[in-house]
Amino acid sequence: PRGGTEVLLALPETRPGFSDADATWLVDGVRTHLATAGMQASVDLTDRGHAGAVSAAERVTQESARRPDTLFLVVGADSYNQTDTFMWLESRQQFAQPGVRSGFFPGEGVGCLALASRRLRQALGLPSLASVVGVGTGRETLLRDSDTGPFGVGMSEAVIGAAAGLRLPDEGADTVYSDINGERYRSEEFGFVAMKAYAAMKTLSYQAPSDLWGDIGAAFPCLAATLAVQSFARGYAAGPRALVMAGSESGLRGAMVLQEPSVS
Repeated sequence: PRGGTEVLLALPETRPGFSDADATWLVDGVRTHLATAGMQASVDLTDRGHAGAVSAAERVTQESARRPDTLFLVVGADSYNQTDTFMWLESRQQFAQPGVRSGFFPGEGVGCLALASRRLRQALGLPSLASVVGVGTGRETLLRDSDTGPFGVGMSEAVIGAAAGLRLPDEGADTVYSDINGERYRSEEFGFVAMKAYAAMKTLSYQAPSDLWGDIGAAFPCLAATLAVQSFARGYAAGPRALVMAGSESGLRGAMVLQEPSVS
């Protein structure tokens, strides 16, 4: 595209088994690979963890108005498959195993969203698979180690922000994709969000892909969005709008509303 290509890379948060140096190495590796392949693209590290790719999508919605000829690739990648990471999860009682009531199954994955303005998409002759009609982020201060547990403040802010441009409750999300993974903390947070941001959702049931994939960390938003896109394309979506919700360990919260392309 005339405006170039920008890759926004969402990676795991710093933890045992994945350092800031590892994140820098990955960014440099992607730049080198694209240059070797003859692709002119900038590569930037965006926010980290489960909600990192949602934060990147928010950045795209802000920049696309002044850069309508730029193709944005939001990539989320994560893997817990590292000995130090497994031991760290065990020490925090987060690794699902006998005797741990609130653990999760570690997974790994990578997903990519290609985001472009309508003008650029039409110029490239590409079909629209879905529209991003709203993105919101928030910050949760009551983290996993808080005495009270979460009250859903940050995620509620993100969901309400993502749905700000919709006519609620009529245009609320028909399907909700959540990064709930079996941890009590995340389930309790969703309960508070359901009370505070109920108008943004037509249903309080949710899809939790971690039941099948395990927790895929920073890859979740992109792959959950892919599930929504496929439901639109194959005709089994519950309705024309889907909500993707994700929360990073550090407190970043993100929500994104996707809409079926046939809806004007």
